[in-house]
Amino acid sequence: MQQKTANTQVNIHELIAKRWSPRAFDPDKMVSPTDITAVLEAARWAPSCFNDQPWRYVVCDKAHDAAAWQNALAVIAEKNQLWAKNAPVLILAVAMENFNHNGKPNRWAAYDTGAASLSLCLQATALGLIVHQMGGFDADKARQALSLPDDCTPMAMLALGYQAEVDTLAEDFQAAEQAERSRVALEQRFYLGQWGEAYQ
Repeated sequence: MQQKTANTQVNIHELIAKRWSPRAFDPDKMVSPTDITAVLEAARWAPSCFNDQPWRYVVCDKAHDAAAWQNALAVIAEKNQLWAKNAPVLILAVAMENFNHNGKPNRWAAYDTGAASLSLCLQATALGLIVHQMGGFDADKARQALSLPDDCTPMAMLALGYQAEVDTLAEDFQAAEQAERSRVALEQRFYLGQWGEAYQ
């Protein structure tokens, strides 16, 4: 399978360097319940404001409940469905809008849910799985299809599974799958002491 280790300025942990977002999923290789639980446990232990744990995840495992998995697939943007249809597990990440302890708005909910999702992705990488997170889905349809409450924000759909060869993808996706990973220079996004003072 294709490895795309990050080209970093200094050495970082191998797990972080190796994590990327493939689209080529093996449709014939299911994810074990133990491994699904492990990635969810990693998300569960993410940090959060007041330890509120505002994240919620709706897990749709094709091997366990094909109808729920189909409901999740149906809310994904059509172009993403072309490859996401091969992922055996689809997971909707949701942020609760209010704190549990006082019912007041939690402006950190999206931030904390993102932290939990990254923990999920890193654990998946450690287990030899891949995750591709998508913003390309219909949040309103997701609310209805997956019976979400009103006081939450659907954040992302995550495809989870095992990597397949690049040539299993439609030709439109193969170039992106094979392209070198890149990031802008550190000093263009990170500042020292004040905004605009490049960290070097």
